[in-house]
Amino acid sequence: MKLAIKIDVDTYRGTLVGVPKLVEILKRRGIPATFLFSFGPDNTGKSLCRIFKKGFLKKCLRSNVAGNYGLKTLLYGTLLPAPVIYKKCAPQIKAAGESGFECGIHSWDHFKWQNRLSNMRPTEIEAEFTKASVEFEKIFGRKPESCGAPGWQVSPDSLDVQDAAGLTYASDVRGTSPFFPSMGGRNFKTLQIPSTLPTLDEMLGLFKLEDVASLHFKAMEDRQYSVMTIHAELEGMAYAEWFESFIVDAKLRGVEFYSLKDRARELLNSRDSIPRFEVKMLPFPGRSGLLAQQSGGEL
Repeated sequence: MKLAIKIDVDTYRGTLVGVPKLVEILKRRGIPATFLFSFGPDNTGKSLCRIFKKGFLKKCLRSNVAGNYGLKTLLYGTLLPAPVIYKKCAPQIKAAGESGFECGIHSWDHFKWQNRLSNMRPTEIEAEFTKASVEFEKIFGRKPESCGAPGWQVSPDSLDVQDAAGLTYASDVRGTSPFFPSMGGRNFKTLQIPSTLPTLDEMLGLFKLEDVASLHFKAMEDRQYSVMTIHAELEGMAYAEWFESFIVDAKLRGVEFYSLKDRARELLNSRDSIPRFEVKMLPFPGRSGLLAQQSGGEL
């Protein structure tokens, strides 16, 4: 069994506190991982407008969003000004790369992308991605090679923006195996490497925390390569001890940890053998709204 760790960094607090903690854990355990950063304003507080969206309140209560994210974070962009993450956390972002971890783009404004992408014009989508890319390049001195969409939210226009950026790969969808995406009757050239395992917040409240790791290992038995998305705001803070225990247990079970970047480059060496699948926005267990998912059979 092989496992890649993808880390979504959504908030100012997650970047300031969660990222250094995860860097510490991963370095201590010798585990590769991919950090995907949000760079712009932390407007997490605006997410409360989704309270009437089917399943959103239930998920928040089940996964203890208020306790895990903290009161101040839940007020950013509403009662409190939205901190601009790259201005306050450039050292923490840069340190992840200097520690040897792959770094890529999650978003500019996480709230805006996750909640408004379907209504954004192509020029708005391009502007959001470009702003994040500009700050990424200032911090790391190179262009980004990877990205992962907030909340697994994509559209044909967002996939088009990725193609124009010349990324090596993206990890925007939930699915089972790497593929080239089609969506809205259009074909795209950026390799997708899906998240294959449920996230911790999708499982909290439905399963006992002590059972989550064994459920992951059971799911991993069905495929050679798995991808686990974690969050700096959860596994990097309140659940950091659980995450480190999971890594220790995985290594004892013989799980090999691999790099998404290396896997993407390996796959692209045989580009013609990579299948094409359609991406559809569909309901997903443990989540409110629709998520991008690898759908149907090979096209």
